[in-house]
Amino acid sequence: MDPTDIARWQFAITTVYHFLFVPITIGLSAMVAGYEIAWLRTRNTAWLRLTKFFGKLFLINFAIGVVTGIVQEFQFGMNWSDYSRFVGDVFGAPLAVEGLLAFFLESTFLGLWIFGWDRIPAKLHAACMVLVHVGTLFSAYFILAANSWMQHPVGFDYNPETGRAEMNDFAAVLLNKVQLVTFPHVVLSAYMTAAAFVVGVGFWQLRRVHRTEHAERDLPVYRRAVRTGAVLLLVSGAGVVATGDVQGKIMTEVQPMKMAAAEALWETEAPADFSVLTIGTLDGSRETFSIKIPGLLSFLATGTTDGEVVGIDELREQYVATYGQDPGEAYYSAGGYTPVIPLTYWTFRLMMGLGLVAMVVGAWILWATRGGRVPQGRAIMAAAASLPFLPLFANSFGWIFTEVGRQPWAVFGLMTTDRAVSPTVSTFEVTTSLVLLTLVYGLLAVVEVKLLLTYVVRGAEPIDPDHDPSAPHSDDRPLAVAY
Repeated sequence: MDPTDIARWQFAITTVYHFLFVPITIGLSAMVAGYEIAWLRTRNTAWLRLTKFFGKLFLINFAIGVVTGIVQEFQFGMNWSDYSRFVGDVFGAPLAVEGLLAFFLESTFLGLWIFGWDRIPAKLHAACMVLVHVGTLFSAYFILAANSWMQHPVGFDYNPETGRAEMNDFAAVLLNKVQLVTFPHVVLSAYMTAAAFVVGVGFWQLRRVHRTEHAERDLPVYRRAVRTGAVLLLVSGAGVVATGDVQGKIMTEVQPMKMAAAEALWETEAPADFSVLTIGTLDGSRETFSIKIPGLLSFLATGTTDGEVVGIDELREQYVATYGQDPGEAYYSAGGYTPVIPLTYWTFRLMMGLGLVAMVVGAWILWATRGGRVPQGRAIMAAAASLPFLPLFANSFGWIFTEVGRQPWAVFGLMTTDRAVSPTVSTFEVTTSLVLLTLVYGLLAVVEVKLLLTYVVRGAEPIDPDHDPSAPHSDDRPLAVAY
């Protein structure tokens, strides 16, 4: 295999794996902060138990996420040195700010939150988790700003003497139109993912403790988890739909090929239909059967049911006339400037479909647990068990669509992927790093799952109702690390 193909596989594997932890970290930090604030306002120990329970699960996820995220930046220098040389002046700035500002904000106040139980005032302790969540939002914003620049490069000049893109407007990079719609979409997706995780865990515990001797003590705790999670799932899901609609229109404006590829639309149409299911030739070059909703693609792309959506064939002609024939043509299913159509088509639908199914399941569980009910059916138990994975995989498919749909561009309109790879890295070297990183990430997956299952099974530990964690304690007592 060509080193470019192997480098792409490595970046895809490590990035998708890392992003499994990111949405849960963002969303769960918000929920833990919310539970602790609820405890401060009500002094109901059920909220405190949820804070500590999901706080432990958050910390496990955060730790693995940090470890897996470090590799991402090393790859730019290892496998993509020509890319780093070309975009470093632009791409490096938001990533540097993310590391110096956002990550230090997260880690500093997370440390205070972990070791500050019973040692700092309760309100200040809760504020620490709020600041951790703010740090995750800053982190997401600056990383997405860098990625959005790859989708729609702005705020730079090309220096022909150095062959580099040089930033001339940092505000333009941070306020990129793609960024302004991508950030709320990703954050709301993270809330949705964490909420589904809380509902799934809470529902399993609800069923587990229903007929035990501690049912009276534990049922109110897990009921709160299930219902608060389900409400957040539905609210954030509605936000994901709304922001995704706007994002689709911006995407059509700045990357029309991605929208055409998402629909496998070869010929320009007005109005354009949306295919619920399309079966095409093996190379994805033509459809053989499809089920369509009239005018829906026009609405998604233009906001009107009769708007024109430019097809792949016409766009490819435009790109060839503008940029010249792509030398990396052999890597893509239908020639230069066209992404892999089957992969783009199905990831787009899996992203939307799994998200909508998650909202349906969340609404079902919210309805089934009303009035103190504890549903016992196998169907709802299976749905609840699968719920945490639905938005999680929807997020992953969404990112695969975003990155694959941009191909063959590493930076849209400026640099193709085959020109971004490190020229001196051999097939053996990049294959070795691919195998080793995949094995390490597989080991980390085992550790993650084992730790999560261990603490999920333990459940929310009981708390002495006479114990007030906000009360001052002697500094002479032994140091006890809770997490």
